[in-house]
Formats: sequence, structure tokens, C-alpha cells
Amino acid sequence: MIVQRKSVQVYLSYLRRLFLLLLIFGLIYIKPTVAFCQSEPRLGGLLGKVTAGELVAGAERFGTPEGDPPLVPLLGGGGETLGYAFLTSDFVDTTGYSGKPIDVIAAIDREGTILGARLVEHHEPIVLIGIPEARVIEFISAYIGYNPLQAAAAGGATPEVDIVSGATVTVLVIGDSLVRSAARAARQLGVAGGAAGEVAWEIDPAAGALADWQTLLGDGSVRRLNLSVGQVNEAFQRSGSAKAAGRPERGQPADAFIDLYVALVSQPAIGRSLLGEAEYANLQKMLGEGQHAILVAGEGRYSFKGSGYVRGGIFDRIELVQGTETVRFRDKLHRRIGSIAAEGAPRFPEIGVFAIPDDVDFDPAQPWRLQLLVQRSVGALERAFTSFSLGYQIPERYRKRAPQPAAAAQPATESPAPSSAVAAIADDPEPLWQRLWRSKAASIAVLGAMLLVLTLLFFFQNWFVKRPVLFDRLRLGYLAVTLVWLGWVAQAQLSVVNVLAFASAVRTDFQWSYFLVDPLIFILWFSVAAALLFWGRGPFCGWLCPFGALQELTNRLAKLARVPQITVPWWLHERLWPIKYIIFLGLFGVSLGSLALAEQLSEVEPFKTAIILRFLREWWFVAFAVVLLAAGLFIERFFCRYLCPLGAALAIPGRLRMFDWLKRYRECGNPCMRCYNECPVQAIHPEGQINPNECISCLHCQVLYHHDRKCPVMIQKRLKREKRAALASPGMGPDGSGQAAPRERAAV
Repeated sequence: MIVQRKSVQVYLSYLRRLFLLLLIFGLIYIKPTVAFCQSEPRLGGLLGKVTAGELVAGAERFGTPEGDPPLVPLLGGGGETLGYAFLTSDFVDTTGYSGKPIDVIAAIDREGTILGARLVEHHEPIVLIGIPEARVIEFISAYIGYNPLQAAAAGGATPEVDIVSGATVTVLVIGDSLVRSAARAARQLGVAGGAAGEVAWEIDPAAGALADWQTLLGDGSVRRLNLSVGQVNEAFQRSGSAKAAGRPERGQPADAFIDLYVALVSQPAIGRSLLGEAEYANLQKMLGEGQHAILVAGEGRYSFKGSGYVRGGIFDRIELVQGTETVRFRDKLHRRIGSIAAEGAPRFPEIGVFAIPDDVDFDPAQPWRLQLLVQRSVGALERAFTSFSLGYQIPERYRKRAPQPAAAAQPATESPAPSSAVAAIADDPEPLWQRLWRSKAASIAVLGAMLLVLTLLFFFQNWFVKRPVLFDRLRLGYLAVTLVWLGWVAQAQLSVVNVLAFASAVRTDFQWSYFLVDPLIFILWFSVAAALLFWGRGPFCGWLCPFGALQELTNRLAKLARVPQITVPWWLHERLWPIKYIIFLGLFGVSLGSLALAEQLSEVEPFKTAIILRFLREWWFVAFAVVLLAAGLFIERFFCRYLCPLGAALAIPGRLRMFDWLKRYRECGNPCMRCYNECPVQAIHPEGQINPNECISCLHCQVLYHHDRKCPVMIQKRLKREKRAALASPGMGPDGSGQAAPRERAAV
């Protein structure tokens, strides 16, 4: 009867856990009733993050917003207007690597000159966990004093700025959006200038005929940029960067660096000649009304596509520039082409068609240029940059004079309906995440091997823990790989920021594509979710967390150096471990109101400093991480025990685990206290039971469980076994003394 009652209790326990699990998944997939509308002006909600004086010297307050998108007057002490503030993402698309807007509040004067700008909100992972935000702010300051309309009218270029190495796409998006939004804000104020849409020419779709490659190249329908190794080395020498000049491109000066070609393929004759009838028909279906596309082809040692589009969907080596408009292409606006159809065309390893977004003021009848960004590594984490331009002007025979009223009545900015290009190109047979996963096939294989080893170790733990020396060496080796490869090399350190971002995404615009862009992080989270059902949070915290591995390995070294170890009294220990849960709940609560603030407060985790940046950061962050590691020299895994919000976040769903894999004896806790005394993180209560919320699954207690020299129960079993073996031994005397009989001694 007792056995049946116990079975029923276990069954009901499993049902409760299953119900909680289904409830969690239900909450995850329930969408909010109020949808987030990106198209609504957002300046009002962000204006409180900056003061008027920070944007324009002498300004004391903000005035009443004017227009749509809103422009806010910046007023001086006497009420005079010193400038106008606006949010860049209200005027242009500022989406970065994160898939969310990079919000900059800027100010211009009556002539359209940029007076000031402040980065107020972003979710860029490279800035959140890698690049100091101060460097991004310094990049923005280079645009102060620049007038995009005057520069475009004079044929000038954008300011020469130092690109922040490691955050190329992020800062280029900021710079481009700042210039474009300033130009549009100035036009809204009535400022005249070189607006690309005010032209007297338009593309003639009936002009031209099919032509071969040499004809297209000869009449300018296709333009070429050919760079040699010597030209690129000379450009870096002229850039003034000694580091870049000191690392020239290898090879002879005449060797080919890149041979780049570009053409406007939305013009029917050019498009049919280069793409062929079938591919051009597909292009027409892809493009929306009035939308255009270009073809880019290249060969040589330098790829114009690069790897940025694989990591985050953005091509970070090419951009289209026309007047004040700069177009940086995303993966969804790109389609690969196998070969060029024109007779006599070379075979290019890289060919792509890029659709120009319909929210860009692009006029194909006017000159534009394709800008190639060339980057060179000058250090482990540092790169230098230089750029080359390929100008394009469609031949006159493809143009015709545009009626002025029609041109004025159809500005390029009026395109409220979303283009069909995104939907069409999104049907690409090879999605972004597949290319990204394939590009990291080697890293995925290594991580898969690590997870396989860990899974086998847990499923067959009884075999391993019965061999203490082998198990200890295996654990040390595994932790070393976790720290060095998974942490410092692959930089796959999970963070509470991931949890907060996921919770925010399911409440707003959840898309799996946001989480598939980093395969190692995705695989780790998937493995953590699976492990929570079997073992709780222990497999990650005890084996797969790089910072946890760093703490344990440094503590091992401290013990070898005879650093005294502090045992925290139990009454104090059980009052300290709730701190991490309080920290996590605080961060989660803050994230409901401001994810950006919660991400800043998550610096309580030293993961960014110690793992991602390898201690190459401001001194106060380094000092904080070092203090936590120093505390871990005396109290093993000090941060894990008392402060880690990620551990707390994983411990909460870890209560849903379906099995108890850690074995205990009835004697554990009474009278034996060995596991309690030797648990590295004090996860075992004095009474003998294991607290699953605090356990890191190091399996040390299981080593003791099977150790016949340390565990009293196993010691008793060993002594009985030895006694039985001794009694059964042929050499045992009848008196039990172990001495042979007299006749046997004589025989010996």
C-alpha cells in the first residue's frame, strides 16, 4: 500500500511538472493584443533620454513638435529657435545587426547642417557585448558640421570618418541613416538642395536591344573597377595608418585584387542581355512598381560580398551612393545569379542582383556610384579600412526627358505600400540561417562533439565516477576546452541578456530568424532546454559555462598554491544564495519597461569582460571581474553561488526536471556528513538532500557515493567483501589466522 501511494505521488509530481511546462510554452507563444507599430513616430518616447543642451550649445529646452515625422524646435533662453531635433529612425530605416532600429536623436539648423547627435537606444550585440559605446559616440561626432544637401549639390562626399573596427555595419548604418535623415528633415523644413528626385530625365523602358558582353561594356551599360594589389597597398599607405601600411597585401603589385562590374538591370534591354529572358522575368516579378535593381559581379582574391551578410544579413563591403542617399543592401534584397547570359561574358565566381529598397530616393537616370569598402586586419581585434568608388551613369540612349508635373507629383519618398521584393527574394532556396550554419560547420561540429561527450558522461555516469582519477582528468580537460575554445575563441557565452531579449521578443515581434543567426548560441540554448528536463541547470552551469570553468580552474590553481579555502557557515550560505534570484527578478522587471536599461544593468555579469573581451576593457569593468575571480580563489565559484542571474534564470524552469539522477544513501546526512562538507558549491543540505536549484552537476558527490575509501557505506561493503574473500581464500588457515597448516608450511 505504501509503495502504491508513493507511485501515485511520483505520477502526480510528473503531471504537475508537465502542466507547468505546457503553461510556460503557452505563455511564450501567446502574442500580445497590442502590436508594436514601427511606422509610428517614436521621438516622443525617446526625447527624455537627451537634453536640449547636449544637442545644441545654448539650447535650454525643447519646443512643440512640428510636422510628420516630428521635428522639435530647440529653444534658447530667450525663446529663439537654435535648431530642430529629430529621430533618425522616424525618417529612414536604421535597422542594424539586431534586427531592431538604432535610434539616434540629431539636430540640424535651418540650412540642414548637423549640429549635434546622440545615440539614445540600440540593441546591437557587438556594442552590447564587445565594442565600447564611447567609440560609437566618437564616430557620430565626426558628422557634426556636415550639411548633406550642400555636399550633394557640390558633388562632395560624406565626411571622412574612422570606422570602428569590429562594428563596421553598425556604425555605417548609423552614419548613413544620420546623413539621409538629416537631408529629409531639411527638406521638410523647406531647404532646397540637390535632391535626387528633382530631375528632368527618366529611364526609357523601350530603348535599346539585346547586346553581347563587349558591347555592353563598351557603351557604358556595364561599368568596371579593376584593382591590383599594388593599388590597394598604395591606398592604405595614403590613409595614414602605419599599422595598415605595415601589413601590405601579399603578392606582386600587378596581381589582381578584385575585378568588379556593375550594371542597372532593371532597364529592360540591359537586364535581358545580362540575365536572360527567364531570369529577367523573375526579376520583374520580384520588383515592385517603380523599383530598380543592379547587378554586381566580381572575381579576384577579395570578395565584394564578404561575410557580413552571412553573420547578420548585411553586405558590409558595398554600398550604393547617390546624392544624400546611401543604400546598404541586406540579404533579403539579394539574389544570387549563376552566370551572365550575355554572349562573351566571363564566368564570375560571385554574381548577385540587389534590389534597391523602395523607401530610398533613388533616381536611376542620374549618376550614382558603387562604393567598395576594403578592410585589412592590423591586429587580433582591429582592422583598417579604405574605399574605392565605381561611378555609373546609364547611357543616354536608355533615357528620355521626364514630364515635369509627373516628376513633381510622384516623389520617390511616397511609397507607403511595402515592396514585393522582400517577399519574393525571401523565397530564396537557401535562407540566411542555412548559409550561416554552413559557414560555421567546423565550430558546430566541435560543439556537437562536446555535447555528445557530455551526454554520454551523464547517461553513463556510474561507470565514470567509479574511476575517480579518470573522471577528474576528464572534467579538467572538458572545463579547459569550455573556457579556451567555447569561451575565448568561439565566444559562445550565454548571458541573462539572451533570456531578457527572448522574453521581450515573445511580447513584441518574435521571429526565429533573430535567434538562428548565431548557431552556437542557438545550439547551446537548445541543449540547455533539453538538459533542464533531465538534469536541471547543472550541465550548463557546471560544464558548459566558460566563466564558470574559469572560476573552477583558477580555484584549482589556488588550492595547489595552498590558498586557504573559506567554508561559509550554513546559516549564512542559505541566506546569501537568494541574492541571485533577486538580481534576476529585478533585471526581468526592468526589462518589461526598458530592455536597454536592463541590458546595461546586466553588467553585473562579468561574462562580457572576462570571456568576450578577454579583459581588454575599461579598468573598472576589469577590476569588477578580477574581484569576483579573486573571491572565487577563497570560496569556490563565489559568483555562481550568490550573484549569477543567469543561473537563477535557469534554476526556475529547472524545477521541471523529470528525473533525479543523483543517488543518495539513507545514511547521508545522518550520521555521514562527507558530501555536505565536500560539495564544491554547498548545494547539499546538512540533512543530506541535494538542492537541485544550487547543484551544478559536478558529480563529485557521485564519486564519493561509489568511493570505497571515503564513503562509510561503501567502506563497510568493501570490508565485508574483503572478509568474505579472505575466508574463501585457499591459503586461509582453519583457525582463521591466515597461517597455513604445519604440513603446508613444511611443503612450502
